[in-house]
Amino acid sequence: MTNTAGRNETTHETSKGVDGGFRPGGGKGNRLFLITMVLLLGTGTVVAAGWFGGIFKNTPADNARVAGVVESADAVRIPLSALDSGKALFLETDLEGRQVHYFAVKSSDGVYRAAYDACDVCFRANRGYRQEGDLMVCNKCGQAFPSVKVNEVKGGCNPAPLARIVDGQSLVIRKGDLAAGKDYFPGKRS
Repeated sequence: MTNTAGRNETTHETSKGVDGGFRPGGGKGNRLFLITMVLLLGTGTVVAAGWFGGIFKNTPADNARVAGVVESADAVRIPLSALDSGKALFLETDLEGRQVHYFAVKSSDGVYRAAYDACDVCFRANRGYRQEGDLMVCNKCGQAFPSVKVNEVKGGCNPAPLARIVDGQSLVIRKGDLAAGKDYFPGKRS
């Protein structure tokens, strides 16, 4: 193409098409869409990982409600079906001005067990236990104990045993037994 000044001109293709016109799929709009999608997918991934990975952990009250735990003036009744998976159910109750933390679990040998979420050694740290597979692990010192030893072994860093009975389709823990361990909990947990 020649212009009136005698120079040759060529067309120039840009992201907006030939000579500045619109070219579908190109330019800032496409980049904005891509950035938006990456951000949405990234946010979705973080939320899913947090939800399923434990970032958004349930409180003991949430755990009790979901599991169908019934707390009366004299006892706590935990449906056996809530423990059948072998996953420990961490609970708490307020007794005599103290938060008493405890857990119940169906051990690998099929026995329904309960213990305070504290031990004779690390209780002052008020950090309790976590479950890793079939082990209950102290959150303070890291010592691990097989579920079959809960209620069987006392002292040291073992979870402090908590009396319980199976009554029909419930594991029953009396409030008096829970109150007996209130000194394991020097203050509120953070």
